Amino acid sequence: MATIATRRLGTSGPEVSALGLGCMGMSGMYGPADRAESIATIHAALDAGIDLLDTGDFYGMGHNELLIAEALREHAREDYVLSVKYGAQRGPDGAWLGYDASPAATKTALAHTLTRLGVDDIDVYRPARLDPDVPIEETVGAIGELVEAGYVRHVGLSEVGAETIRRAAATHTICDLQIEYSLISRGIEATILPTCRELGIAVTAYGVLSRGLISGHFSADRELAPNDFRAHSPRFTGANRAHNLVLVEALRAVAEAQGATVAQIAIAWALDRGEDIVPLVGARTRERLEEALGALEIQLGAGDAATIERAIPPGAAAGDRYPEAQMAMLDSETGD
Repeated sequence: MATIATRRLGTSGPEVSALGLGCMGMSGMYGPADRAESIATIHAALDAGIDLLDTGDFYGMGHNELLIAEALREHAREDYVLSVKYGAQRGPDGAWLGYDASPAATKTALAHTLTRLGVDDIDVYRPARLDPDVPIEETVGAIGELVEAGYVRHVGLSEVGAETIRRAAATHTICDLQIEYSLISRGIEATILPTCRELGIAVTAYGVLSRGLISGHFSADRELAPNDFRAHSPRFTGANRAHNLVLVEALRAVAEAQGATVAQIAIAWALDRGEDIVPLVGARTRERLEEALGALEIQLGAGDAATIERAIPPGAAAGDRYPEAQMAMLDSETGD
């Protein structure tokens, strides 16, 4: 296994590779994915020194965890760090039915996750969203009990606002917050990121390429399958897509001047935002993984970030990052 730079997930969490691998796209969330290539990509990530693997029990309703378990079969448990989200409720047709992060649901979900992944414990366990019917203290308290019992090593959060973060941290030590953060999704900078830093909580940033939109590989005329999340995302529709791809071309000019790809510059920007930020890259193929790893070789100078942000200024993107109904479920968007 290769060695790459590491970062710590908060003051109390594990030391992990500076980049993590987000595995969601390997289970149909962005349209069809090749199983063999997905497993090969996980192997390649581990061989390259990426040890943080992120998943959710509702990605393909268990499919993603079973896929990861297959990929990890030949690897020792100390070779990887598992970050798992739970709580999203989905029907057999794939419909989203809300969230359940009650103590009983929390412990039941973990039991299923441990079985599917074939492990004795999970490194970081987190509710995918704030359950509006369950105080965060009850949810975090339940995960804390799982920590005491040895089934979970660290407690994480996902997509919650500053007030919820404080309440959670007062209940149990929190190692990281998983939340979208990229050149075109910078909402956390106002209150959420400062709160995390005050409390010694790291950020595992997903969507650093905005689900491929700012990867440099997404075309204006690309057709998306109906079961592809992006087909229903405001940023990928109509005039919004056209507007956002103009921003990408501005970023491409910056990347080419650096001798890098658009994706590498976007990832390097996220890495440069602080040692307490660990970007998750959603590579589904070894080719895309290799490109992402190239971002680790880019050293941004004092003026480079400013140049990048002139290409894509804060607030420049058109369209929300989720459809309206899902935006309403995000405590990170509606909370303080």
